[in-house]
Amino acid sequence: MGAGNRTLYRQPSRMMNATRVEAGRRVLLLEAAALREAASRLTDEFARAVGLLKQCTGRVIVAGVGKSGLIARKIAATFTSTGTPASYLHPVDSLHGDLGIVGKGDLVVVLSKSGESEELFGLLGFLERMEVPIIALTGGRDSSLGKCATVVLDAGVSEEACPHDLAPTTSTTVALALGDALAVALLEEKGFRREDFAALHPGGVLGRRLLLRVRDVMVPANNTLPPSATMREVVIALAHQRGLAVITEDGHLRGVITAGDLSRIAERSGEFLGLRASEVMTTTPKTAETHDFAAATVGLMERAGIMAVPVLSDEKVVIGVVHLHDLLRAGAV
Repeated sequence: MGAGNRTLYRQPSRMMNATRVEAGRRVLLLEAAALREAASRLTDEFARAVGLLKQCTGRVIVAGVGKSGLIARKIAATFTSTGTPASYLHPVDSLHGDLGIVGKGDLVVVLSKSGESEELFGLLGFLERMEVPIIALTGGRDSSLGKCATVVLDAGVSEEACPHDLAPTTSTTVALALGDALAVALLEEKGFRREDFAALHPGGVLGRRLLLRVRDVMVPANNTLPPSATMREVVIALAHQRGLAVITEDGHLRGVITAGDLSRIAERSGEFLGLRASEVMTTTPKTAETHDFAAATVGLMERAGIMAVPVLSDEKVVIGVVHLHDLLRAGAV
């Protein structure tokens, strides 16, 4: 920002800053409370809605007008990205040719705060004639939408975060969260895996992160030692393998020794160089396999507090070592 622009900005008083922060906090607390209330109202109707979605042989159509329409677009995108083909349909446009995207095998999720938006009525009449199942996300269970829906999920709120209780804020947050809840419960029910998610997100940082495997990052295990190796040989291996000495026998893993292990042994005994690897090694170390996701391996290392792990083949033969620094450099997280 140039000097001229800086002169136009007046530093607010502490009182004004406090007022602004309090306004933001009020909105967040109201919306958080509304989400907790919505969670407490979930019944078997939610389970029934997930069942209908799972049985759907066609496409999930998500519809809403105004702010509900914007939330509907996001819900449709979430379904699609988690393995359930979905499209957004504007209720008004549906009456001017777009009804052609709705087929008998489809299911429609309709969002409306009141359930009485006039723009919905034409679409609802068509769906009833077609006998297309309807999942309603609305605060009006006894509304026109609620009465024609196959399943009604209560998206009602006691008040909007808007100080005039007018602008859709809390209500759209609850509707969005219910849509997310449906999508996540459905993907769990369908057994949607990380691999499936990666296949649908091949581009950008997220795609690279999800597709990256241990085999793409590991280095060959060229300096493995036998259990009879001396600690002098272990020290040399630790330097070559950046802090991890891998102990093998007939190619199979018998244990590992880390730089941390070496430090602890040196503190306890001044004669540690006379020990053998078998006397010091960890015999049940953490390991990875070539097909493991790199991001999952980072999580394994973080939980165990380690910097590297041996990589095993399908036959459990040591074929490499993967280091945390290499994983981070490759963009695994």
